[in-house]
Amino acid sequence: MRTFPFPRFLGLALALAVSGSVCAQEGNVGDTQSSQAAQVRTQLRSYYFDAARSGHQAMLAEFIGAGYDLDVRDEKGYTALILAAYHGHAAAVEQLLAAGADPCAQDNRGNTALMGAIFKGELAIAQRLLRADCAPDQRNDAGQTAAMYAALFRRKEVLEALRAGGADMRAQDAAGNSPERLANGEFAGSFRRP
Repeated sequence: MRTFPFPRFLGLALALAVSGSVCAQEGNVGDTQSSQAAQVRTQLRSYYFDAARSGHQAMLAEFIGAGYDLDVRDEKGYTALILAAYHGHAAAVEQLLAAGADPCAQDNRGNTALMGAIFKGELAIAQRLLRADCAPDQRNDAGQTAAMYAALFRRKEVLEALRAGGADMRAQDAAGNSPERLANGEFAGSFRRP
């Protein structure tokens, strides 16, 4: 697990950031205080995404306990759940899901946590995400589905679970790839990774 500074003031900073954003919305904070609150919020977002990326459950628990927006996105549209799934942190994925993180959220390219887990070969995480209430044929911006990723990367158990969950094995992306064709080794053009 990657280490990074765990600020002792995290709980206080979270409380101040939440109250600061409320006051700023009400127009009760001066420019200097508003700027400082924005800096604190930026630093907190950085800590939050670092915690998800590294699977730091204690820090994630601080954010969850403070009522932090679990589905806040970074500049690429990644949520903490997408990052935790992609980096193979099953316990953090479970923690975020239990706290209400959106399992169907898509990044700026339309990829989901499930697509990232399939791509990285995080099969236990993929199986857990399959139990979430998301559309089985949710597509990214290239028209690709989780079943297409499972077929392309030979994640047979995940592909079968998607099939059992109602995924369309004949759905096609813009290049003509379908889960059925990909599973048979037929590759029709480019395929974008998450």
